[in-house]
Amino acid sequence: MGIKTALPTAELGLYSLVLSGALAYAGRGLLEASQDGVHRKAFRESVQPGWEYIGRKMDVADFEWVMWFTSFRNVIIFALSGHVLFAKLCTMVAPQLRSWMYAVYGALAVMGTMGPWYLLLLLGHCVSLYVASLLGQPWLCLGLGMASLASFKLDPLISWQNGFVTGTFDLQEVLFQGGSGFTVLRCTSFALENCAHPDRRYSLVDLLKYNFYLPFFFFGPIMTFDRFHAQVSQVEPVRREGELWNIRAQAGLSVVSIVAVDVFFHFFYILTIPNDLKFASRLPDSALAGLAYSNLVYDWVKAAVLFGVVNTVARLDHLDPPQPPKCITALYVFAETHFDRGINDWLCNTYYVPGTVLGTGETAVNMAKTLNSWSLQSSGEKQTINRYVYDHIGGEHSAVIPELVATVATFAVTTLWLGPCDIVYLWSILNCFGLNFELWVQKLAEWGPLARIEASLSEQMSRRVRAVFGAMNFWAIIMYNLVSLNSLEFTELVARRLLLTGFPQTTLAVLFVTYCGVQLVKERERTLALEEEQKPDKEKPE
Repeated sequence: MGIKTALPTAELGLYSLVLSGALAYAGRGLLEASQDGVHRKAFRESVQPGWEYIGRKMDVADFEWVMWFTSFRNVIIFALSGHVLFAKLCTMVAPQLRSWMYAVYGALAVMGTMGPWYLLLLLGHCVSLYVASLLGQPWLCLGLGMASLASFKLDPLISWQNGFVTGTFDLQEVLFQGGSGFTVLRCTSFALENCAHPDRRYSLVDLLKYNFYLPFFFFGPIMTFDRFHAQVSQVEPVRREGELWNIRAQAGLSVVSIVAVDVFFHFFYILTIPNDLKFASRLPDSALAGLAYSNLVYDWVKAAVLFGVVNTVARLDHLDPPQPPKCITALYVFAETHFDRGINDWLCNTYYVPGTVLGTGETAVNMAKTLNSWSLQSSGEKQTINRYVYDHIGGEHSAVIPELVATVATFAVTTLWLGPCDIVYLWSILNCFGLNFELWVQKLAEWGPLARIEASLSEQMSRRVRAVFGAMNFWAIIMYNLVSLNSLEFTELVARRLLLTGFPQTTLAVLFVTYCGVQLVKERERTLALEEEQKPDKEKPE
């Protein structure tokens, strides 16, 4: 109830006013805190001279961001520009060979950056998973893939394999982990797809073309093999009307975002302040809540910029890559929370095949078949093929036990991907609990007495009640992810101030502001859903 219900315009206007005022007030507190702390001893290493014509110091606490757009900026531009240039020439002269060009250029770039021995190391992992795929056993491919991933995340194998990299440089660890981790996931995807299609065996060359596509190699996002192979194999790709304009707009948006973040860091030291807990503890409650929220927004912007740049190049190559993650501001359910849509798609990997009817009730989510076969389920007039991990085990995600098993398996893989350590274990446990708790609450809401109470409410009131729970869920998402994005100590400080020392004034004020934001997000979703329903059938995506 209440999903497609509109609220009065005056009420939505009030929500907008409250939210805007609260953000401005919190922003003012953060600006004043940044100005007051700029000369603190704890700020010296991470707050350094920035753009001269701004006349302010800049927050440089994020090592990766600074490296991408300072010392490694020219290297990145040179490598991607070379890829675009050679891809365009190959597409014009010999389009049937463009996938070969991608692989050769990517392999040479990897060898030039990391050295020939690192390239041979990755080739060894590719060959091992290719051989495993020939046996046609998905459980073997998935198990070997996870073992290969563990070898890049756990000592002593990680130290031994790191020795294959030639030389030392600032981003060596980041490039090593990125290139190695994504290589294993791509090879695992290839192996599983090879098992799923015994009638059309893919070759080792297909795997190398897939793995060494340079724009995706080090930082992702990851495309599953079947999607990449189908798109890159088009001999004469054709662009849709207006696609080039959209690509230019995406490139321009990425540049504007990069400049905006740099300007922002000259005025708001949101990454440095949490490292000085003594200073952070003196912030007003509103500024502290804004600081926690802005840390997650920045991580989303960082991912969006990275994927935006890479996706622009990929779209020039006639690919349809995974989109950037959904903005944290628009998230109020754990089921939609992910900071890497490519990894999320890899873990879920659900495909809909139009025109096939299996009949209702034919959901093949059977734990005995989890590691030995692909699950099929009916979805109206479409056949749903669930592969890999989350959707493969969880099916329709409506049963408590299969959903629990699916989320545990998914976060186990995610923990291995991020690198096992105490903070990652805690992050995985919290988010796994949040995802399952949503289902438990949903089941509870469907229980007879509660369902009858909601049925007695008007649709507008039902939407308001659900938004209250959405507001609480929003802050659970922030707190659970702040653990890994910042520190456990800072998360404890925020939780203590908002829930204990600030109760009830701060707690209720923050929840009300968040409630206003959730209602505005719901209104946006309602508008988009109505626009989608009004489209002619031929314009709707399949």
